[in-house]
Amino acid sequence: MIAEIITFLTSVITKTIAVTGYFGILILMILESAGVPIPSEIIMPYGGYLVFQGRFHFLGVVFVGSLANLIGSLLAYYLAKNGGRDLLLKIGKYFLFSRKDLEASERFFGKYGAITVFISRMLPVFRTYISFPAGFAQMEIKKFIFYTFLGSIPWCFMLTYLGIKAGENWLTLRERLKGLEFLVIFLIIALIGVFLWRHLGIKEQKIKKGRNSTL
Repeated sequence: MIAEIITFLTSVITKTIAVTGYFGILILMILESAGVPIPSEIIMPYGGYLVFQGRFHFLGVVFVGSLANLIGSLLAYYLAKNGGRDLLLKIGKYFLFSRKDLEASERFFGKYGAITVFISRMLPVFRTYISFPAGFAQMEIKKFIFYTFLGSIPWCFMLTYLGIKAGENWLTLRERLKGLEFLVIFLIIALIGVFLWRHLGIKEQKIKKGRNSTL
């Protein structure tokens, strides 16, 4: 099932870019950065493959990909900032996420938002969705723009370069990057586990205190 989805997405991506050129890379990478699950690990290496064929220019592909990352990330950021905070609090209560957690995330992004966004742009999975917590936490927009664009360049550069080097075998790159994806997914699961353990522990302490106060 997953293999069929990847095959379908690969077909859509390659046909779109083949027909529309740089504009196709722009639109697809905007969608990817806005949270639509379209893998940049296919988009950018294919752009690199077209550089290998002499149809595109290396720096042109990297620039368009990085610019698209910024545009898509801004869409996700403003969506989270302007309409997502109330929704997050409404839904979050069912997942142990409270206003205190939102305020804590605001403090975190106030102190570490720049480095968090920059590093996340170079990690699978994280790079696609980091804009949402940054928007929820109302990270300073100038910093968000600067570090989003700065962090997108190495990612787009690497994937495009690998696509050039792989040539006709550019599609095999996604398989090679799976190990990194699994590592990131494991890290996300671990972070969720820590979050739940911490909140359940706090909740249990409150219940115990409530029982003791009634004695």
